[in-house]
Amino acid sequence: MEEAKMARKALIWSMVMGLALSFIANHVYGEHSLVGQFSGSHYHDQIRKMQAFKDSFTQPSIAPSPSYTQQPQQAAFSARVYHVTSYGADPTGRRDSTEAVLRAISDAVQGSSEGLLMEGIKNLGGARVNLDGGNYLISRPLRLPATGLGNLMIHGGTLRASDDFATDGYLIDLSASSTSNNNEGNGGSSVGAQLSSSSSYNYEYITLKDLMLDSSYKGGGIAVRNSLRTSIDNCYIAHFTSNGILVQGGHETYIRNSFLGQHITAGGDHGEKMFSGTAISLMGNDNAVTDVVIFSAAIGILVSGQANIISGVHCYNKATGFGGTGIYLQLPGLTQTRIVNSYLDYTGIVAEDPVQLHISNTFFLGDAYIVLKSINGVANGINIVDNMFCGSDKGVDIVQLDQSKQPFKDIKQVVIDRNNVKGMNIKATVARGSVNGVGNSWVVDFNRVLVFPNLISHVQYSLSSTSSQFPNHALRNVSNNRVQIQTSLNVSASVFVTVDQWVAN
Repeated sequence: MEEAKMARKALIWSMVMGLALSFIANHVYGEHSLVGQFSGSHYHDQIRKMQAFKDSFTQPSIAPSPSYTQQPQQAAFSARVYHVTSYGADPTGRRDSTEAVLRAISDAVQGSSEGLLMEGIKNLGGARVNLDGGNYLISRPLRLPATGLGNLMIHGGTLRASDDFATDGYLIDLSASSTSNNNEGNGGSSVGAQLSSSSSYNYEYITLKDLMLDSSYKGGGIAVRNSLRTSIDNCYIAHFTSNGILVQGGHETYIRNSFLGQHITAGGDHGEKMFSGTAISLMGNDNAVTDVVIFSAAIGILVSGQANIISGVHCYNKATGFGGTGIYLQLPGLTQTRIVNSYLDYTGIVAEDPVQLHISNTFFLGDAYIVLKSINGVANGINIVDNMFCGSDKGVDIVQLDQSKQPFKDIKQVVIDRNNVKGMNIKATVARGSVNGVGNSWVVDFNRVLVFPNLISHVQYSLSSTSSQFPNHALRNVSNNRVQIQTSLNVSASVFVTVDQWVAN
């Protein structure tokens, strides 16, 4: 038995050496080889290969698992990036690409669900519709073929409305509509039949990124209706006539790092008086607009939902002198809006019946100011603090009241203070004044500074006299934003008074 094993090993070794010598000879003297080309590194490579070949005869063979060998190939087939040019979209913008883009979107939403999103919202796993850097002519709104979808991105190109685009439409429309269930030539009917949602929201985590949207003065740019956690990032939206971006209902839409303007201009436009439309309309709650430039529109941002935040926004859309408004808060009695670190450039802020409004660290240039507009006479929980105002010495008040409908009568917890002002009239709810002279009555008039007429809720004063006799003194009268201090004797004195218009609950 031992002799047989030894004979078999000798046979295997001779076969290995024979094959190796044959391999080396072929390498050195093959028709494409050159003498002297067999380097030391090649020699060691061949020795390793021979050893591996020998070991394959002397060691048991273990085949790799099918799942391991198939995994790379499966990964290649499971890529979820849909290039619209592969569907026939014309990146030059000469031909209508609506159908091709909609087919790419339709295919993108048919992937398997990965879980993790709201109940009733299908997780598309981060599928992407890639516009391939093209310029595409679109003749009707781009809508998803069904609701109940999430984790999808559309990015990387330009969409331009055609001449026959509907004037009440939006280039990208994230909303539930009859088109979700009707066939528009893009397979929407079959996909809509397969996908149904039990969620009370239409979509979740849809990302629109790196897009330029040209509405061609034929409606709006983007509509987001009743959706969760939509992200609009690095978009340039121009030539809209209705809204650049409309957010209606839903929750937590984030608009950031974007540029919006009805007309493409960098200020000083001769047609500024004719600017119309609204750049961003927030008709929902808990949304954020961050690091956005609005360079032309009648209204920069219109807010009619509660608990929204606006940060790092530069509005120079239409000057107040031409009838424009930078930020309009149209939610009387329930404002709950924060405007911080922003720049209102020749256009201001209007707030109707503001309740819980915070404006701070914002720069107002060109006589831009804040208007508190009475609808039902309510102003409650307002902080306008630590801002900068710069004007042209025209006597413009930094905070103004619009009481044309009715006067403010429910005023509580309003703080307007610590603003620095140049070339405008400072207005505040906290004021300090002094008067000096000889007499027994001192009156300090705060009408020039205080925001609300005939409303002083707290007074502090001190009296300093150089007379030999120090008089008795008292606060005699507070009315019409005037404070009167009276003494029992005629004395030479200085009176210092601090007042505020805070009214506690």
